[in-house]
Amino acid sequence: MDEQTPMLGIGALSKQTGCNIETIRYYEKIHLMHSPARTEGGHRMFNHAQVKRLWFILRCRQLGFSIDEIRNLLGLVDGEGASCAEVKLVTEAHLGAVRQKIHDLKNLEGVLAQMVSECAGTEVPDCPIIDTLYAAA
Repeated sequence: MDEQTPMLGIGALSKQTGCNIETIRYYEKIHLMHSPARTEGGHRMFNHAQVKRLWFILRCRQLGFSIDEIRNLLGLVDGEGASCAEVKLVTEAHLGAVRQKIHDLKNLEGVLAQMVSECAGTEVPDCPIIDTLYAAA
């Protein structure tokens, strides 16, 4: 879609981006998306810049950025005085959170692997996995 491409209705935008219509409306409601032009019948019509903005939001969500983090990042796009250094700080903080989640997931993987290795998986009523889960309570 380039500058000459006709505007898209919300259904076409949803289909093109894979973003649910209600999610697009939500992004508009919380002011991540600018309010689109409307037809005489009240239907939303999204221009090229709004389509690109939605792709930006969706990519950020894919990378696990929170709504507030995305709002901060969009400040740079919207010319609200955010600097590249501020964008880097937001991204570094997010990277730290992702690394912590990876660390926590590796610990979880180790605990689950240990529990599975202790279980023979036979048809007996005693199960080491159940015993371990009860022991943690």
